[in-house]
Amino acid sequence: MFLHIVDVTYRGEYRLQLRFNDGAVKEVDLQNELYGEVFEPLQNIEFFKQVAVNSDTQTIEWPNGADFAPEFLHQLGKTVRKSAQMK
Repeated sequence: MFLHIVDVTYRGEYRLQLRFNDGAVKEVDLQNELYGEVFEPLQNIEFFKQVAVNSDTQTIEWPNGADFAPEFLHQLGKTVRKSAQMK
């Protein structure tokens, strides 16, 4: 099964709660991951808050096109809970 993100919720500072298609709900802190040209604008917290799930790529994305692979986020995240399996 390929991992996809189905929902994102801003949790404060550089933390996001993500719900994955495998049923996992994880919190990720991206503060130490915002380096490089495409991620620098995300250091502005107001811009960071503009995160959304891109329905085409099925991962989180910001208005400037910055995104992270679902597999990376799944590994980085701390489990909040395991919900029912998603299809």
